[in-house]
Amino acid sequence: MSENDGKKTLGLRGGPRSGQVKQSFSHGRTKNVVVETKRKRVVVPKPGAPGGKTGGAGPAPAGDPSRRPAGISDAEMERRMKALAAAKARESEDAERRAAEEKARDEERQRRREEAEAKEREEREREEALKAKAEAEERARQEAEAEKRRAKEASSKPAASAAPSSAAAASPADAEAAQGRAAKGGATGPRKADRDDRRDRDQKSGKGGDKGDRRSGKLTLNQALSGNEGGRQRSLAQMKRKQERARQKAMGQNEAREKVVREVKLPEAIVVSELANRMAERVSDVVKALMQNGIMATQNQTIDADTAELIIEDFGHRSQRVSDADVEDVLHSVDDKAEDLQPRAPVITVMGHVDHGKTSLLDAIRSAKVVSGEAGGITQHIGAYQVKADNGSTLTFLDTPGHAAFTSMRARGAQVTDIVVLVVAADDAVMPQTIEAIHHAKAAGVPMIVAINKIDKYDATPDKVRTDLLQHEVIVEKMSGDVQDVEVSAISGQGLDSLLEAIALQAELLELKANPNRNASGAVIEAQLDVGRGPVATVLVQNGTLKRGDIFVVGEQWGKVRALIDDSGDRVDQAGPSVPVEVLGLNGTPEAGDVLNVVETEAQAREIAEYRQKAAKDKRAAAGAATTLDQLMAKAKADQNVSELPILVKADVQGSAEAIVQAMEKIGNEEVRVRVLHSGVGAITETDVGLAEASGAPVIGFNVRANASARNTANQKGVEIRYYSVIYDLVDDVKAAASGLLSAEVREHFIGYAEIREVFKVSNVGKVAGCLVTEGNARRAAGVRLLRDNVVIHEGNLKTLKRFKDEVAEVQSGQECGMAFENYEDIRPGDVIEIFEREEVERTLA
Repeated sequence: MSENDGKKTLGLRGGPRSGQVKQSFSHGRTKNVVVETKRKRVVVPKPGAPGGKTGGAGPAPAGDPSRRPAGISDAEMERRMKALAAAKARESEDAERRAAEEKARDEERQRRREEAEAKEREEREREEALKAKAEAEERARQEAEAEKRRAKEASSKPAASAAPSSAAAASPADAEAAQGRAAKGGATGPRKADRDDRRDRDQKSGKGGDKGDRRSGKLTLNQALSGNEGGRQRSLAQMKRKQERARQKAMGQNEAREKVVREVKLPEAIVVSELANRMAERVSDVVKALMQNGIMATQNQTIDADTAELIIEDFGHRSQRVSDADVEDVLHSVDDKAEDLQPRAPVITVMGHVDHGKTSLLDAIRSAKVVSGEAGGITQHIGAYQVKADNGSTLTFLDTPGHAAFTSMRARGAQVTDIVVLVVAADDAVMPQTIEAIHHAKAAGVPMIVAINKIDKYDATPDKVRTDLLQHEVIVEKMSGDVQDVEVSAISGQGLDSLLEAIALQAELLELKANPNRNASGAVIEAQLDVGRGPVATVLVQNGTLKRGDIFVVGEQWGKVRALIDDSGDRVDQAGPSVPVEVLGLNGTPEAGDVLNVVETEAQAREIAEYRQKAAKDKRAAAGAATTLDQLMAKAKADQNVSELPILVKADVQGSAEAIVQAMEKIGNEEVRVRVLHSGVGAITETDVGLAEASGAPVIGFNVRANASARNTANQKGVEIRYYSVIYDLVDDVKAAASGLLSAEVREHFIGYAEIREVFKVSNVGKVAGCLVTEGNARRAAGVRLLRDNVVIHEGNLKTLKRFKDEVAEVQSGQECGMAFENYEDIRPGDVIEIFEREEVERTLA
């Protein structure tokens, strides 16, 4: 303790903290208490410091126990050193970050300051430019006024000279000053100071305000951003209109113009904005007129024809009702004049049964190898080719498929053709597709030429072919008829010249002509979706000339001819009548058999295509809705007993997809059928796989493949994708898969008869019949029927079959046995037991 009895003054430096604290008690009593607070001293070792005792100024490193504070281990010392180093590192990082942020803030402030200064500078420059321009205009105006004054003074000068002149009384000094001003200023007008004063007075009084309406130079980016120009500027056209109105007003020609009355074509429904456009009225005025009639409609809403007719009458126009179908009126062609018609090449369609040599015969005519490129050696598309005959004439050939599934493709070929060449094999005679081709040719009303092929075979009988054709009312010339017949061989080339001569003769008799100088029209023979070229349609031009760049509509699609490719694969600029070409530039894949028509504008083509799409959609909806509730319930009840095999079909061309769908519809009976969920043209996509996965259906690809994403998705979801290139294999596999859905046929085989002689009651078993096998044998696993007076009273299975006391599997004829039925005990002596076996036989679709 010190001299002050241990009481030390409170302080912050050194040693323990001590001092006096005054305590307060009740009734005003207080007490002074000495308080002393001690702090623990933390010693931080200094690297490289000399050693010393514990508690010295510098603690030792962690590795030296003698230079370290007492009670601290090596690990603790190392942890403290690491913590200290990390704290110093954090402090330095924080300092650097704060410095970087401060620097960035300074740069941002500097940038904003510079931008503000630049904006102010540009504003000052713009104001100075405007001021200078206003000054120049004011000077020009004042000079013009001064010129007018001088001219006026000059005209009044002779009159002033006759009277006593006040100028004569002027002093010589004033005259000299006036002469000096005239010599100095010349004819430029008053002094500049006077002009400046007058300009300032005009600006203060608000004169010259019309200059603000004019455009003051180009609009800069800074002016647009600052918004000081008051928004949009007047255009040059608006200024011209204003000047014209002012001129007409000055000349007294501002009388109101006469209103133009228009004939407005009005469909069943029309959009408000389109109605305003057809009336040449403002949309706001039309909307206001609708509101006045109690109809709240915006410019994008549709109104009916009656309402639109009222609005048209309110505006003083005339309405003309038209239907949606009127958009196709532009396609109705007029008859060509006789002097405009020119000869055209005949279109010959080669038809017949499959594998009778149609394509091979065409190969021999073209000297080409088409059949080698077809899968399975059969034609599955309609091929269109042009051939030059020896006499220089051009012939257009269409090669149609012969398989039963391609009925519609053969029908299309007959509809667009001029001559049908019916190919019949001499060793096979008339077959089903031959008969079908005859019917197509007769329905189309085109002449027929019979080509009897394969006459080089050893078993060829051409006369049998001629005789068989008589059954179908086809009488050839050799049988005293009017149908030409030619014996040919596609292999040896025999008779090809005679066939071409017969075709040329028939074409000459038909006198085929067309007008090439008009908008083209034609028929789509085939359509497909090419990966690199988009939708492609094979078109046979029937009239007019199809040129590159023409705008056309085909079925529900439209487009602009981007390229024309002939049968040789070469690009051409145009295609005349009877020329088959591939057309590129469609917006979608059309249906095979659609008619192509060239129109004038894209708007017409788009309008016609949209109308056709809407009509087709309404037709499909009407067909689906044209059923009563009773019909729907009856159909649902009938479908309960029908098993379906769903499939998805993707093909390379529209005709193949159509043929496959038709073939699938023919597969099935009253128990099972094939349902095509979706059919389309093009590669198998991920969307197709998703639909197949949701429906549990396989995907059938005909001459197409799945893309990478579709393959991966199919592998993940377990969807089966099957590829085919021959329609035979496709139909057979689908038929086999559908046959698997058929319930197996159960057949019964009779085994034997047994007669009940006695009935015994056995405990734990029930009634047991003592029987004698009278015919055949009895088996334990067989089915049995109990007959009483030749009437079946029970059918079931045997529970037990015993011979004496042993359970046996079979009892032969003439032996006695014991039988018990499952869940049946109403047996009597004299009853007969019929024993039989069941066999399940798998059924297949025919």
